[in-house]
Amino acid sequence: MSGMDQPSDSHRPAGAEVGLTVTHRRYVPFSHAHYAGHLVDGAYSLGLFGDVATELCIRTDGDEGLFASYSDVQFRSPVRAGDVLEVSAEVVRVGTRSRTVDFRAVVVARGRPDLSESAARMLSEPILATTATGVVVVPPAS
Repeated sequence: MSGMDQPSDSHRPAGAEVGLTVTHRRYVPFSHAHYAGHLVDGAYSLGLFGDVATELCIRTDGDEGLFASYSDVQFRSPVRAGDVLEVSAEVVRVGTRSRTVDFRAVVVARGRPDLSESAARMLSEPILATTATGVVVVPPAS
């Protein structure tokens, strides 16, 4: 293995700590619209929660981890094609191999088809779209 393939000390797992937060932003493509008004199904947000949880596990434990469960999933506002979502995962409890994580998906930008086909704007106040609590598990420390 060359020196380029080995992680530097700055890329080693940080260890799971309550309060650690990872955030992603994602454009919602029109190919994901399932309903009238370009609405996107709730599973889209849950998929993004899985993505951000994967990065969280890599950062804390050096492993992608596995999603064990969701609880208290709430779809609070619609997500539409053309939105930009900010998705965050925050560690709220650390077990030996489990991490309880609070998830939030907020709309930070929205398309404006009333102005033109490609018009969009950043929102002055993000819209809370989806929240959930989940548990991820990681392999035992070696």
